[in-house]
Amino acid sequence: MTRYPLEGSERHLPPGVRVLGAADPRERLEVSLILRATDRHSLTERTARLTAGERLEPLSREQFARLHGASEPDVQAVREFARSQSLTVVQESAARRTVVLAGTVLQMNAAFGVQLLCCEHASGTYRGRQGPVQLPGRLRDIVVAVLGLDNRPQARPHFRLKTGRGKRKSRAANPPADSFTPLQLASLYDFPAADGQGQCIALVELGGGYRPQDLQAYFAGLGVPAPKVIPVSVDHAANQPTGDPGGPDGEVVLDIEVSGSIVPGAEIAVYFAPNTDAGFLDAVTTAAHDTVNKPSVISISWGAAESDWTAQTMKAMDEAFQAAIAMGITVCVAAGDNGSSDGVGDGANHVDFPASSPHALACGGTSLKATTAAICSEVVWNDGTPSSGATGGGVSVFFPVPPWQAGLDATDAKGGRVQLTNRGVPDVAADADPNTGYRVLVDGVSAVYGGTSAVAPLWAGLIARINVLTARGAGYVQPLLYPQENACRDITKGNNGGYRAAAGWDACTGLGSPDGRKVAAIHGL
Repeated sequence: MTRYPLEGSERHLPPGVRVLGAADPRERLEVSLILRATDRHSLTERTARLTAGERLEPLSREQFARLHGASEPDVQAVREFARSQSLTVVQESAARRTVVLAGTVLQMNAAFGVQLLCCEHASGTYRGRQGPVQLPGRLRDIVVAVLGLDNRPQARPHFRLKTGRGKRKSRAANPPADSFTPLQLASLYDFPAADGQGQCIALVELGGGYRPQDLQAYFAGLGVPAPKVIPVSVDHAANQPTGDPGGPDGEVVLDIEVSGSIVPGAEIAVYFAPNTDAGFLDAVTTAAHDTVNKPSVISISWGAAESDWTAQTMKAMDEAFQAAIAMGITVCVAAGDNGSSDGVGDGANHVDFPASSPHALACGGTSLKATTAAICSEVVWNDGTPSSGATGGGVSVFFPVPPWQAGLDATDAKGGRVQLTNRGVPDVAADADPNTGYRVLVDGVSAVYGGTSAVAPLWAGLIARINVLTARGAGYVQPLLYPQENACRDITKGNNGGYRAAAGWDACTGLGSPDGRKVAAIHGL
């Protein structure tokens, strides 16, 4: 059987990884095959019209599945391939363009022309591979990604837990607060009033969990009703709190408590998935195409540098975001907490994905000084220490510059201005400094968290409020937001290492932090 390499599927072993040998041939695994879209041309045309700022009526999930899901002949071709390779079809979704196949390592090696390996890295072992995935000719034009063969941890959460090291308190009569509740921040950023009734915010989580008693206690302490929180299992993952506030529980609960505080009348659907490329994408597509919970906003606080991803995964995730905006869903993504390097130790600048997708609202971070009544000052979040971090931001090496960023410049560390030729990150920002962070309750512990992980659900809460007031999904926000000069509070001081803040858009805080009522005004309020 003639095989062809799947474009963009190449994997390489990261630095510091040691190959222990071949993976156990008897190990069973599941692999997600992502298929081409039906009528891809019309979907591309629709996305282009939205990108140009045209306000189109969102497609229903049923309409999208019918117009742009996978075709039955393509799904049947994958079934036949699975049968020929003695693989089992365990899940099919035409809307998500996904077919999940199960089999042993030995069978997957034969089916996809790979040699799966047992690899060791600092935090444990994983199943890895090198080189491209191989496809037979009959699937060459049908399958656009094969995910899950490699199960290395794909992403990290973007939160920072405040430690004992804090900033000296002011002696002024009304000193700035050193932490805030999400409701205080919503007030400081002048969010329009709405409780989120009828909305659903989707949270994508790749580990950890929450304890219902913590949520009940937290929302009671704020004096707001507890939102309905719905755990959704993706690829066999589940709500599994670890008991460690500094672990993934911190991410899960931070996301719930920030978004739920701002829209307590909304439902919060938490999509738990394995921390793999397959799990991450499956969580996003499951949320976007969920006909039961019907999220209007997706908030993602996990990511990794673009250099850590395969091209096939970035393309598939970006297409999933395009599907979301076609259905009127806004996708808010944290931009990272490791400054302009994004934690890559090669001395170069890097941006975080999936924040770098032009179809995601990339959320950067600021350091906010404010009393309970007013903002005193706001600058780029950069604590200057690896433990406390700095906002991510920079220029993508994968995605071209979108039309709404055409002509913009990034200001580098020396003050030089370079016109964007690729996608600039982030789009917007808000408070992310753990020293001026968010008061939350995790695993029975009251703590203060920062990181751009808090900014994504904060913006998601704002979008959900706007959706209530406009009675429609905001969808693709950037084409409407970028032409407005005053919808965000421009941040002009600070840097994230490789880039400086400047008047207008910059590669530290984007357009700036929200002026909620002005953001709402661009949607017709």
